[in-house]
Amino acid sequence: MLSIPGSNVHCCDGPTRREFLRVGGATLFGLSLPHFLSLKALASANPASGIQRGKPFGNAKSVILLFLQGGPSHLDIWDPKPNAPSNIRGEFKPIKTKVDGIQVSETMPLLANQMDKITLIRSLSYTPVGLFNHTAAIYQMMTGYPPDKVSPSGQLEPPSPRDFPHMGSHIAKMKPPKEAMLPFVEMPRPLQESSVIGKGGAAGFLGKAYDPYRLYQDPNKTVKTEDLTLRADVSPDRLKDRFNLLKGVNGSMPDLEKSVSSFALNEYYEKAYDLVLSGKARDAFNLEKEPAAMRDRYGHTTFGQGALLARRLIEAGTRFVQLNWPAVANGNPEVDAWDTHAANFGPLKNLHCPVLDKALSALIEDMDQRGLFEDTLLVAVGEFGRSPRLGVSTSGNSNAPDGRDHWPYCYTGVIAGAGVKRGTLYGKSDDTGSSPLEDPVHPTDLVATIYYALGIDPGMEILNDLNQPRELVKGNPLLKLFG
Repeated sequence: MLSIPGSNVHCCDGPTRREFLRVGGATLFGLSLPHFLSLKALASANPASGIQRGKPFGNAKSVILLFLQGGPSHLDIWDPKPNAPSNIRGEFKPIKTKVDGIQVSETMPLLANQMDKITLIRSLSYTPVGLFNHTAAIYQMMTGYPPDKVSPSGQLEPPSPRDFPHMGSHIAKMKPPKEAMLPFVEMPRPLQESSVIGKGGAAGFLGKAYDPYRLYQDPNKTVKTEDLTLRADVSPDRLKDRFNLLKGVNGSMPDLEKSVSSFALNEYYEKAYDLVLSGKARDAFNLEKEPAAMRDRYGHTTFGQGALLARRLIEAGTRFVQLNWPAVANGNPEVDAWDTHAANFGPLKNLHCPVLDKALSALIEDMDQRGLFEDTLLVAVGEFGRSPRLGVSTSGNSNAPDGRDHWPYCYTGVIAGAGVKRGTLYGKSDDTGSSPLEDPVHPTDLVATIYYALGIDPGMEILNDLNQPRELVKGNPLLKLFG
């Protein structure tokens, strides 16, 4: 039986064994096995779909995700409640923004002047069901799927090749860059809670070829990119000779092996070869090419220079850049973490919000001035917010009288670009910031929106590591976000 690529079988991990058996008669129609594999890859990247097309579907070519791991307080940053009781509203006052009727906390004065370019989603919400701790919530936010196994503490097992892939990995596979550029970059440190490192931050069952390029360095210092540079003893011609030799070895294999290896060669070696020789990625990482005034504008911090680097990577052709808040999710709030159980107001006022405000406002203004919002989606979000009432325990953690615990029931995210409405709110929280009043948004809906903006059907069928059909994400794109 002949199986023609483009049928209802959608697989992100290449052809199945059954399809290899079926393709035996394909050469009768002039379709060789290498051609079959190539067409199969195209069919996988462009599945048939009944989802609503047309704008904003496919508005975006790239995504910058500022992931504020640790769970920043929505009430003290994006969604102030000045009329709530003192044990809810906290110490900060609201301030006006550039958009009439929209206020933010006094901790974000620079962002207030950029409000006309963004949308605040004030109704992100989910019921925990074991996702009260950082690792499990992060996994859901990154992959669009809840984890299979959650311990009573909310901790997860270490990363596994059977994990559901990070959305950036799916995007790297389905929408590879057209130029010799890194498709998916994560920096400046991995996703982490305690000893669980990198959970939800890898390609999982897609395979390591679609893992992010991990720049685990401080962009506020000199970035080293030796792995993107030719060794001193290897000239471009010598590298080319090695590459051609590898092709020659590949060409001497039996037909079936040759076809499979050729497919892999295109996926792995050619991209690496082009990346090293082009130097484009290496140049993108060189922040010294930016004017001093621009670097000052973003702030000389790890997060600030990381945001500037994210913009440079997108301009160079990277599809998905993830800038993680440079702290362990449950780190010390007095030093660098959003996890403000023991102290909330001092760290936000003196440490975290000044860094976030400067970097985020600079990135928004810079992207707008450069026209990058035409086809780049910018998202800033954490895995959850913080408890409206001070000093209470909602996750089993102890909290100081001025501390806030984890709160997944209602929090805020920022989204802009790629046709997203400017200067507006999406959703509304209640008078205490405890739950959504209007348009609740599950984190998986946000993931679905990212896929949709990139022209990827979020409901498309993929096969997991057990060859079981799954939706790409169990969420619905937020079409009302777009103008």
